[in-house]
Amino acid sequence: MAAFGFSDSGAPVRIGVLGGGSWATAIVKMLSENNVRINWWMRSKDDIDFIRKNHRNPRYLSSALLNIDKITPLNDVKAVISDSKYIVLAVPSAFITDVFEKLDPAIFKDKVIISAIKGMILEKNVLVTEYVEDIFNVPTDKLLSIAGPCHAEEVAQERQAYLTIGGDENEGDRFARLMRGHYIKCKTNPDLNGIQYCAVIKNVVAVACGMARGLNYGDNFQAVLVSNAVQEAKRFLDKAYPLKERDINASAYLGDLLVTSYSQFSRNRTFGNMVGRGYTVKSAQIEMGMVAEGYYAVKGLYDVTKRHKVDMPIIKAVYNTLYEKISPAIEFRILKDSLQ
Repeated sequence: MAAFGFSDSGAPVRIGVLGGGSWATAIVKMLSENNVRINWWMRSKDDIDFIRKNHRNPRYLSSALLNIDKITPLNDVKAVISDSKYIVLAVPSAFITDVFEKLDPAIFKDKVIISAIKGMILEKNVLVTEYVEDIFNVPTDKLLSIAGPCHAEEVAQERQAYLTIGGDENEGDRFARLMRGHYIKCKTNPDLNGIQYCAVIKNVVAVACGMARGLNYGDNFQAVLVSNAVQEAKRFLDKAYPLKERDINASAYLGDLLVTSYSQFSRNRTFGNMVGRGYTVKSAQIEMGMVAEGYYAVKGLYDVTKRHKVDMPIIKAVYNTLYEKISPAIEFRILKDSLQ
């Protein structure tokens, strides 16, 4: 067995990270504190040059100092994948198909794919790992996901955080060991699909929490909103992906939901707050300058809940507001009567 952080040959494990945003930067920071080599793909050549020279991402999480001795920023996605054992996907879900559209499935042979994307593939209304499995023939035991309450901004500050790697126990444990550090605890959970769907749901719920705040609903209402959201998530997972051992109160499910719903760092909550205060979707997106996954996720999630015939009033309220252009004030007057 290879030593921790090293391949069977004795060389550091090579990990590819796709994405140049806050979460991708946080993942690169966490991984680079262990015995690995990181190939980091991003679109902007200017950002790559800046990182090489200044050891920081100029646009996202710029306070985080990066160990450039372990990081190779690149603009060639094929080169990153070819030269890496583990491939971490950390681009917004709306853009993942653009990144992958010209790749040959053979490039993923013997690779372990880890989704750090808390969203869905819009064109197909499937999870990211389901898309990779279907399009690129990656076996299920080579698919993992990263979940848990862990804001990128707190990673930059090296505040204590907890992650869960979902998927195959053996591969998950190997990758979890590469993520652990003095401020990162990381465990495994076999519930690959359940963890991912809960991550999708929590982003939509955070948008709802933001809308409620923007509409001047108070703490009492948000507490009821979040507690009902937990019940909605459980109903959906029990119907779509039943699993006896699933504990909806674990940090990968409830913990992630809570931090996204309440934290000042939650971009989904910020986005929802702006919409609740009267911003259009477009104007809120422009002013934020970052992607709120909940906006994209709710469309696919709404269709999936209808397919599985699961009643999810919070998801419906957010969908109607963002895509049917119904006033959030009207939707929340309806929603408040369905909450318990």
